Amino acid sequence: MRDLTFLRVLPYCALGVLLGVAYLSALALNVRLYVGSGRGWSAPFLHLTRLLVIAAVFTLCARRGASSLLSSMVGFELIRTVAVNQQRPALGGKL
Repeated sequence: MRDLTFLRVLPYCALGVLLGVAYLSALALNVRLYVGSGRGWSAPFLHLTRLLVIAAVFTLCARRGASSLLSSMVGFELIRTVAVNQQRPALGGKL
């Protein structure tokens, strides 16, 4: 029984990892748009799109069940933690 549960959880964890990578990449682009010479509505539009897409994907995972939502969140948080730990030396211990 554990093998079947693991096989159901693993794809959603991988989806969370991919979602986390896409979300953080879009966040980096969003920061560059906000900080750079603003090109009108592109930065706020990307910001809104980024939030709506992540909400939609997590909603779809929630409709598949609690284990799907939790495992996708675990993958997302894993990538977020990795990204923060990679940036920590660049910040010089300011966190």
